[in-house]
Amino acid sequence: MKFAKLGATALTSMLAGMAMLGTVSAETFRLSHNTGDTTTWHKGAEKFNELLKEATGGEMEVRVFPNAQLSGGDQMKQAEMVSRGALDFVATSAINVTPLVPEMAVFSLPYLYSSYDEVDATTEGAAGDRMEEIMLEHNIVVLAWGENGFREVTNNARPIKTPEDMKGLKMRVAGPMYIDVMNALGANPQQMQWTETFTALQQGVVDGQENPIGAVIIPQRVYEVQKYLTTWHYSYDPIFLGVSKKLWDSWDEDTRAKVQKAATEAMDYQKQITREDTEKGIAFLREKGMEIYEPSAEEIGAFREATKPAFDTWAAKVGDELVKTFQDSISGSN
Repeated sequence: MKFAKLGATALTSMLAGMAMLGTVSAETFRLSHNTGDTTTWHKGAEKFNELLKEATGGEMEVRVFPNAQLSGGDQMKQAEMVSRGALDFVATSAINVTPLVPEMAVFSLPYLYSSYDEVDATTEGAAGDRMEEIMLEHNIVVLAWGENGFREVTNNARPIKTPEDMKGLKMRVAGPMYIDVMNALGANPQQMQWTETFTALQQGVVDGQENPIGAVIIPQRVYEVQKYLTTWHYSYDPIFLGVSKKLWDSWDEDTRAKVQKAATEAMDYQKQITREDTEKGIAFLREKGMEIYEPSAEEIGAFREATKPAFDTWAAKVGDELVKTFQDSISGSN
């Protein structure tokens, strides 16, 4: 009886140990992104986790960290951390990667795009393939492209109807290229982390900012601290879901296929809800009290002309050949 009891105890311990081993074998990965947990960025990242857990029977899980928490709030630093394998996954926008990969600025050249069809022709075609090759040279595997969107301008001083209306405005910007764009328009750009921007707008440290409607302006409640918005569509900004090459190389083909599929579906979902929110956004923002100005094609032309010096400067930086690849993809979509 005593031996039977010991046997039962040993069996129980063994089963408990096996259960613990089963728990330990489930891998948890870290994903960092720039914005808050109400945005389509965050929803896309959470969808990725959901799909990957389902595909792997719970053996792989992704913990999502908003507001660039894992890089101390520095949204520019996240890609560099993924590049050296200090971070597993990142969802970030092209413009935020430019300190590490200057060529990524090509997506956001002022007035490069005029429609979503043109955007999709680049991210889904030869231009997107080329950018993925360039990112791989920096040890980041781009799994899928999502959407931040067309960046619109908001401020608290006055309606923006012409380039002259930008003169003297203190504008928060995300990266170096946008500094040159604002300088070309006579504004006073101030590069600032997104986590600091809402308070800066609230306190009048800056007059305005520029960001997409569906991905940022609405979910981050920018309308609470900004009065005027102009839909000038001056720059497009994609996001991408990327993984450390070091981590990618450690997986077998089956695991890679599951990660790739989950990422593609998650970013397709993120892009869809971003465009839906953008489409409904103008009416929503008007309801919230913002004054919206929608420029004519002629007025857009004036902004395009005024920002051409910034286009030329950055086209030279990213390389004529790369710009041509993008322009060819865009031409093919029309």
